[in-house]
Amino acid sequence: MDAIHMTTQSSRTASHSAITLLRVSLGVLALAHGLLKVFVFTLPGTVGYFESLGLPGVLAYLTIAAEVGGGIALLLGVYTRWVSLALVPVLLGATWVHLGNGWMFSNAGGGWEFPVFWTLALIVQAGLGSGSWVLNRRFA
Repeated sequence: MDAIHMTTQSSRTASHSAITLLRVSLGVLALAHGLLKVFVFTLPGTVGYFESLGLPGVLAYLTIAAEVGGGIALLLGVYTRWVSLALVPVLLGATWVHLGNGWMFSNAGGGWEFPVFWTLALIVQAGLGSGSWVLNRRFA
């Protein structure tokens, strides 16, 4: 009986570690993409790009806020399920932007496979929850 309990406990620990690794990775990605829009593309450049796509410029600010805020929330393990789901529309928008560039993200302008994968990873994270190492279990 002890061997079964230890195996179950070991599996649970490994699962929580994998869930945490996924959450932290998604948080880093979201934060990096949001900060890229601020510090590399600049706010006016990002707004201009959104407008060149026919989107309202204000959507650029909302996207940056979602990516930066969502990235920080995922890193801290705060409302992981809800934050993951809230980021899905942002990634569906990115998929739409890259759709005409083909499958591979290494294509000119970036393809659509990376934003689709990222969308699916966020949906999986929403289903799995926060994992371990969260700021406050009450808000996980």
